[in-house]
Amino acid sequence: MKCPLLVKCPLVMMATTSLPLLKASTMRCGSAAVQPSIIDTLQKVREEDGGKYSYANDYEVITKLKRFADISGVCLLVVHHTRKQQADDKFDMISGTNGLLGAADGAFLLQKERRTDNAATLDISGRDQQDQRLYLKRDEERLVWELERRETELRQEPPDPVLEAVAALVTAERPEWRGTATELVAALGLDMKPNALAMRLNVRAWRLSYEYHIRYESARTHAGRSIKLTLEEPQA
Repeated sequence: MKCPLLVKCPLVMMATTSLPLLKASTMRCGSAAVQPSIIDTLQKVREEDGGKYSYANDYEVITKLKRFADISGVCLLVVHHTRKQQADDKFDMISGTNGLLGAADGAFLLQKERRTDNAATLDISGRDQQDQRLYLKRDEERLVWELERRETELRQEPPDPVLEAVAALVTAERPEWRGTATELVAALGLDMKPNALAMRLNVRAWRLSYEYHIRYESARTHAGRSIKLTLEEPQA
């Protein structure tokens, strides 16, 4: 079977390790199936900035693309690359700062062990989609990637200390929290940078909602970026 990329979000980062882009597939925005619009690669549409890329710069370029996708009602797939350094969290291998993934609705990370391999893995993470890993095999005759099996994060995953801390903060007694990422770091008593926390919550928002019934929202205000955490009633 061909491997469909099924996403519910308008903008997804696709990070690869020198692999050809996955061949045609259907992407879904909400309930309507649309053909994806693909930017290959991100570097080709970035404004020249002397080669100096900061978190703010990375966040801004993806935010502009996301705004275009939202207004146009299209699924926008942005192709980017990974760095050579390995990381415990595979998505930390995306080249650039956390601002790229922090602004996108999700990410696909396509990797294979050796350049000549015909097998690859596609890790998927995002706000409104289930974290999972797809195992793919390349059909040399048709030049397409085929899905062999999938591994979802619904297996017993180790508790995430950040999500555990959020769940302890947002309770039935206090069902809503609002503030900045800096204020949230202080409220949770975590030893991490505010932008790293915001990026982690962006990536783990699906798990936060599914396992802890807490909705994560982030919006820009006159005072800066604001975070809202809301406890929701479990669905029957």
